[in-house]
Amino acid sequence: MLWNWRILFSHVCCASFLLFWIILGTAVVDVMGSQQGIPLSVVKLWASAFGGEIKSISAKYSGSQLLQKKYKELEKSVRVEEIDGMKVVKNLSKKMEEMFRMKKEAIRRLVEAAEEAHLQHEENPELQYEYFNAVLINEVDEEGNNVELGGEFVLEPNEHFNNLSVNLSLSVVQVPTNMYNKDPAIVNGVYWSEALNKVFVDNFEKDPSLIWQYFGSAKGFFRQYPGVKWHPDEHGVIAFDCRNRKWYIQAATSPKDVVILVDVSGSMKGLRLTIARQTVSSILDTLGDDDFFNIIAYNQEIHYVETCLNGTLVRADRNNKAHFREHLDKLFAKGIGLLGDALTEAFTILNDFNQTGHGSVCSQAIMLVTDGATQMYDDVFAKFNWPDRKVRIFPYLIGRESAFADNMKWMACANKGYFSQISTLADVQENVMRYLHVMSRPKVIDHEHDTVWTEAYMDSTLSQAHKSRNKKGPSLMTTVAMPVFSTKNETKNQGILLGVVGTDIPLQELMKIIPKHLLGIHGYAFAITNNGYILTHPDLRPLYEEGQKRRKPNYSSVDLSEVEWEDKDDFLRNAMVNRKTGTFSMEVKKTVDKGKRLLKMHNDYYYTEVKGTPFSVGVALSRGHGKFFFRGNVSVEAGLHDLEQPDVALADEWTYCNTDEHHEHRSLSQIQAIKLYLTGRKPLIKCDRELIQEVLFDAVVTAPLEAYWTGLALNKSENSDKGVEIAYLGTRTGLSRTNLFVVTEDLSNQDFLTAEDKEGVFNADHFPLWYKRSAEQVPGTFVYSIPFGGNENKSVVLASTAIQLLDDRKSPIVASVGIQMKLDFFQRKFWTASRQCAALDGKCTISCDNEDIKCYLIDNNGFILVTEDYSQTGKFFGEVEAAVMNKLLLIGSFKRINLHDYQALCREYAGSSDSGHCLSHPFSIVKWLLTELVIFLLEFNLYSWWHVDLSVKAQSSRGKTMMVPCDTEYPAFVSERTIKETTGNIDCEGCVRSFVIQQIPSSNLFMVVVDNKCDCSSALPVSMDPIEIMYNESLKCDRLKFQKDRKRPESCHPFHPEENAMECGGAAGLSAPLTAALLPLLATLFTR
Repeated sequence: MLWNWRILFSHVCCASFLLFWIILGTAVVDVMGSQQGIPLSVVKLWASAFGGEIKSISAKYSGSQLLQKKYKELEKSVRVEEIDGMKVVKNLSKKMEEMFRMKKEAIRRLVEAAEEAHLQHEENPELQYEYFNAVLINEVDEEGNNVELGGEFVLEPNEHFNNLSVNLSLSVVQVPTNMYNKDPAIVNGVYWSEALNKVFVDNFEKDPSLIWQYFGSAKGFFRQYPGVKWHPDEHGVIAFDCRNRKWYIQAATSPKDVVILVDVSGSMKGLRLTIARQTVSSILDTLGDDDFFNIIAYNQEIHYVETCLNGTLVRADRNNKAHFREHLDKLFAKGIGLLGDALTEAFTILNDFNQTGHGSVCSQAIMLVTDGATQMYDDVFAKFNWPDRKVRIFPYLIGRESAFADNMKWMACANKGYFSQISTLADVQENVMRYLHVMSRPKVIDHEHDTVWTEAYMDSTLSQAHKSRNKKGPSLMTTVAMPVFSTKNETKNQGILLGVVGTDIPLQELMKIIPKHLLGIHGYAFAITNNGYILTHPDLRPLYEEGQKRRKPNYSSVDLSEVEWEDKDDFLRNAMVNRKTGTFSMEVKKTVDKGKRLLKMHNDYYYTEVKGTPFSVGVALSRGHGKFFFRGNVSVEAGLHDLEQPDVALADEWTYCNTDEHHEHRSLSQIQAIKLYLTGRKPLIKCDRELIQEVLFDAVVTAPLEAYWTGLALNKSENSDKGVEIAYLGTRTGLSRTNLFVVTEDLSNQDFLTAEDKEGVFNADHFPLWYKRSAEQVPGTFVYSIPFGGNENKSVVLASTAIQLLDDRKSPIVASVGIQMKLDFFQRKFWTASRQCAALDGKCTISCDNEDIKCYLIDNNGFILVTEDYSQTGKFFGEVEAAVMNKLLLIGSFKRINLHDYQALCREYAGSSDSGHCLSHPFSIVKWLLTELVIFLLEFNLYSWWHVDLSVKAQSSRGKTMMVPCDTEYPAFVSERTIKETTGNIDCEGCVRSFVIQQIPSSNLFMVVVDNKCDCSSALPVSMDPIEIMYNESLKCDRLKFQKDRKRPESCHPFHPEENAMECGGAAGLSAPLTAALLPLLATLFTR
């Protein structure tokens, strides 16, 4: 019996133990099942099914296999050549040199005509002369009669001038708003400068590529050809004054080092300090990139406006001037003014800085802005400036008081400067401008017509006055200018500057001569100035993003090192600034698709100078297929036949033939021009024979696709749901073909392949985006993407693939073909594929329909093409599945690459000024109001009031956010090509979440399947947002002080022994006692 109990107990124990292991095993299986999660084999099956289906559709409708076959058939008859980058850049330099030489000759003819006309003219203060005023032409009074200085002026729209209505026979004259139209000086100048009309017309006939030609007079008027109507702004004002344009200032004066002294003693309180600030700001406007400056405020102490820059000068670029303007608002008046100490400091800085050789090493000046000087400070001048008087003194007396005027006039006259008194805000600009004519005297007496070239800029004021409606927004240009002098013997030692002539050169004209077909898909040309600033570069972004046509604040002073930022040692920049010829190589990271995608390349750079200009030019060629070009040949008849087909277009901004050289060729399309060239009809047209030969070859090779696409479109059984909308191709010569499988009105994205889609078409400086991306994939691979349009267009998917001539790395990419398909069509193919499985009974245990998993389709940069939540389409995967993206980065499936943007704009809060704090006490408010009212009544005039009104409006903007230039760092993400598939687990607060990532064959796509049982939403998103780089005060100071290499202008005219220093300002002239005191001193100085 006991034995039976033992047997029974043994059986129960065994059964219990067995039951325990069964339960445990079940639990283990459950755990293992959750850890294994999503079967890799199933995801691989889905990926394979979808990849095969979508590639079949893409290859079929694009005709990629047919085109590859056609090029392969000609493989043995074409010749592959390595591009000689140095030869390309030297040829480009010669073409640029010739273009600039023609513009220079045009303005030289204007100079000669202007000086001769002035020589023959006798000044007549009683002269009455009716001229065409740019604002008043075609204006009538209430009775319908032409207004004075208006008159009937024939205007006709002209495409060459942005479709503005112009008069090609006559010029017009613009006079600044604050000047009198019939001032005798202006009327006389307008009268003799009428002689320029004939030269304007002759120049345009000789060189039809010329645009605006003009003469900016030292008297203030501006003569412009062709004649065009000017329109005031909403205030009834035209702010344009030719004398404060960079081209005028650069041509009129030599480079200069300037110290500005601002009196901030107690007597400068109120409106005087306001006028002083405006005076300093206007002086800054007259300084250019070849000038250097600093600002010192003084009372009983010396205060550098920027404390970081004690004892030195900085270049007068836009950034530095803007930085100092911000500090001007922080000046406040108190104490007494010790001018002697301030002058000593200014002379010391100029002398020490000149010794370093970093500045202009040319002219020097001290600008003194004060309400008085109690003495002449001749001891200071004797110690630092006499007898050579190399530093000119320009005193500006602020206010109506003239008690100290004699002392300040004496300073100017004793130091070859000019004295001005500024009583109101309206007086500021005119008085500041006078110093330029003094600085120009040595150049005028030397009779040196130095040619100057500006950096790239946009003149928005002029565009606004013209009411220009350029759809592309303001366009960049450079101006070539030359000074005009009085050649009359009786005024020779006065060095009278009559003005400056100039003409604009749109940088689009430079782009036209770039041989884009020789530079390859990723290659480009660029040019910089002697200061290292970009003249033209495909990565220059002068306008605000998102289609806004406004200029960025610092658009004209973007340094080459800020776009070619991988060159940490500035080797390329410095070599080009110093006008050397040579080569350079480095690995680069280029962003495309609005900065969201990355291409990594190795670039070879070739550079040389552009003779006769301050510019240097370079070309960049990417290694691999970018260094090779192939040449084919077909008959002219066959090429022309296929080129003239309706589905063919040529790159709009490429120059196959020069249609600007003769007026009768302007209306020709490039295809029409090629036909004219090949048939040899007169007048003969200049064309690029090599490029035309290759574009004819491409037209013949790609011609079979027209019939192929047409056959697909006519077959009703094909594309029944109209999922494929467009087939397209592009070749290395800028030729493109398109075929619509649906009517235009039914296209989901109607901007694609149009001028609105700037990145999707051949441009002057880049190949289409789809061409560039397909070229960097494995041959035979299709690249799929959703366009990042201005409206974030998510309704289509683009697919493209590259056509390679040979089967090695040195093979040129001869073409790219692709299709546009509806997004919902593309997504349906994905969901259908993700429901497949290998089960014999067809019952799948897992599919993307299951609620337990989430399925995504992402591209090689991490952007989502397919997801259940449609609102996530187009988003970056890291913003949606942060935990999974972090894991993919950790295991190396994706890489994060940090990039820099030195042309960025950041939002900044424009807070209120601190000046309001002093008004916190009620009595202070009353006292301040009474003081300001008295000063206002004493110094009021209408024009001054108008300026104050504008400044008040400007102040009202405080408290709002504004966009300011900044540096940012931002990430880009790229998949690792060698990792085709991987699995992973993520610990989400104790819950293990599994995922699988599998590459889609023959594509740039990845399927990501994620276990949906765990909540990992607490993970921080992986963002692509840029982060502003914050510089501490020490680093900011170092950046301000740091002077990059620059090539100073060769011409310098600081002073001349025959200069008449008695022309030194003051409306009333020098008083008799002052003259008596000054003459012996001047006589002594001149005899030394």
